[in-house]
Amino acid sequence: MEVQQIFHMNWGNGETSYACNSILQKLVINMAKPVVIGSISDLYTTNLPRCLRIADLGCSSGPNTLLVISEIIEAIDETCHELKLSTPEFQVFLNDLPSNDFNNIFKTLPAFYEQLKKEKGEKFGPCSITGLPGSFYDRLFPSNSIDFFHSSNSVHWLSQVPSMIENNKGNIYLARTNPPSVVKAYLEQFQKDFSLFLSLRAKEITSGGRMVLTLVGRRSEDPFGKESYPWEQLSKSLNDLASKGFIEEAKLDSFNMPYYISSRKELEGIICAEGSFYLDQFEIFDVNWDASDDDADNKECTFNRFITAQKVAQYVRAVIESLLACHFGDVVMDVLFNRYMEYVTDHLSKEEGKLTSIVISLRGK
Repeated sequence: MEVQQIFHMNWGNGETSYACNSILQKLVINMAKPVVIGSISDLYTTNLPRCLRIADLGCSSGPNTLLVISEIIEAIDETCHELKLSTPEFQVFLNDLPSNDFNNIFKTLPAFYEQLKKEKGEKFGPCSITGLPGSFYDRLFPSNSIDFFHSSNSVHWLSQVPSMIENNKGNIYLARTNPPSVVKAYLEQFQKDFSLFLSLRAKEITSGGRMVLTLVGRRSEDPFGKESYPWEQLSKSLNDLASKGFIEEAKLDSFNMPYYISSRKELEGIICAEGSFYLDQFEIFDVNWDASDDDADNKECTFNRFITAQKVAQYVRAVIESLLACHFGDVVMDVLFNRYMEYVTDHLSKEEGKLTSIVISLRGK
């Protein structure tokens, strides 16, 4: 599977689009906000760059794409008022794979710029936002050119499916039935990819630059922890479709997720071994699968397993459908995610659904 060529969040603004099914990712961004704002504010007050160059890696599209940028601009503007300084110019690069829905982003920029002028005045900025297609497992920028890197819900995606996992039959990710070789292959692929990611950003970041990464993680060293449950339910759903003849069993056996849920120990080990960055902060937090349970605007909503399962199915479909449809065909997607919703409903009748996120703040050496 050529991940970099086919993988993208669902395009547009339709019912199954990422734009309409990314409230969970918004919640994660909001919970990581104090780390992001603290890091960018410290960078600015230390270096006082005349032009602040920011790159958001794995930006996707939809309402979340410009959310972090808006928060950064607001924080820097407040800092400048406190210090009685003119605001810097902002140069922002939005990066994702070439198949990302960049057109959807570009359509929102005129309104974004107009809102900035309305709130900050004509003298603010200027602010320039550019799309940059490409994999963050390749070089993206000239040397020493970016002051602040940000990435949310992206770095847990691998550059490729780990090699030598042909014996992962019946599973699409890690499961307790896996032989040790499969677990080893996933960990080694993540170590290779994350080390490469760090070494590339180290070349591109300015002296004293910062980077904040938010990714799906796990609290324990057990690679088969509760954080893998959403993929276990998807694996069961695909197996059901194979047993009923909707998809070929051989196709199921050849499909594996280019994804890894890492632990604190693994991440700290890679950062230390790669050696390009100081680790300033490391935070871990949990959010409910149904993000509305944690959203302040939805505190009065009554928990309902079926509604939650429906939302989870929509979230997962918006993220992973491009890979599944390419491998199994578009025609089975509705059947697959209806079955998936049933499995998630059953799971939630036994225990709560939680997503664990890790936020890392790094400083270039």
